[in-house]
Amino acid sequence: MTSQDVAILRIGHRPERDQRVTTHVGLTARALGAKGMYLASADKGVVESISDVVERWGGEFFCEDNVKYRACIKEWKAQGGVVVHLTMYGLNLPDVIGEIRPHARVLVIVGAEKVPGDIYGLADYNVAVTSQPHSEISSLALFLDNFFQGKEFACEFPGAQISIIPTRVGKQTVER
Repeated sequence: MTSQDVAILRIGHRPERDQRVTTHVGLTARALGAKGMYLASADKGVVESISDVVERWGGEFFCEDNVKYRACIKEWKAQGGVVVHLTMYGLNLPDVIGEIRPHARVLVIVGAEKVPGDIYGLADYNVAVTSQPHSEISSLALFLDNFFQGKEFACEFPGAQISIIPTRVGKQTVER
């Protein structure tokens, strides 16, 4: 699809409460073209769930937990990447996506609970996907769709054990 390296940094995850939503953040990232997700919390359940999907549905997607968010951001920037924080308080997505898209390495921060204040200063771009409260999953999906300009629909997932055959009615899959 693209040679761009896009990864997600999930912060504020509470294992006792956010496991399903964080798993969906990772699955959305994978399905829409990101290469992996860093989780700034210890939660092997999320890592195992996402790894299981990657094994069955193919492609390459990493999920690493227990990541220190400041160190992750610092290392990403040291490797020439930019950091995008999705927040309803940032600049509107349509106004800045053109500046972000040319970058080869993009780390997208997706928060769960209240985001630490220093994130706003650590990010190169604070981006609003509307200025209204809504799901971090929908924010990520809209950001990735705008970033990849619809090319994510052509993603291929090599090594898949299960593939879907698009049909107008019903469900059709191929299992290898």
